[in-house]
Amino acid sequence: MTDAVEGRSFREVLGHFPTSVVAITTTDADRQPRGMIVGTFMSVSLEPPLVSFLVDGSSNTLRTIRTAGRFCANALAGNQERLSRQMAGGPNRFEGADWQESPLGNPVLDGIVAWVDCTVEKIVELGDHQLVVGRVRTLRVESMKTPLLFFRGGYGDYLSSTTLLLDRLVGW
Repeated sequence: MTDAVEGRSFREVLGHFPTSVVAITTTDADRQPRGMIVGTFMSVSLEPPLVSFLVDGSSNTLRTIRTAGRFCANALAGNQERLSRQMAGGPNRFEGADWQESPLGNPVLDGIVAWVDCTVEKIVELGDHQLVVGRVRTLRVESMKTPLLFFRGGYGDYLSSTTLLLDRLVGW
């Protein structure tokens, strides 16, 4: 038998699981950029190459992604907390943000770690969220910057202890 889980407790405990900070981008029918921040981006399958993310079912960006049939996942860098906060809400999510168009026509943000350009494979309703599964069409690593992470209600970046050790061994 499972006890009912209170929402605040659920969020608090799950906040102890670090998540990536990914900007999901697309364009609307007028070719205007649209986007949102998710902390649930993940690999699904190698064959075929599939990725996914979860989004609140009431999201305006989700509606645009459904219509466009495509999106780009942008892995934000450790120095892009301000951009993450800006893209997490409000009407001017792309104000001052530089970006280039992906092969599918989605915004690829400048200064990111990597991007994955996808067509929508499937969208599944799961509780109050939607699981968006995308078929990877193009992807690229843009920089060797450290990624932006979200953990215990705050932002930070990641530096591998292996990288530190290798740097010491090489003498950097």
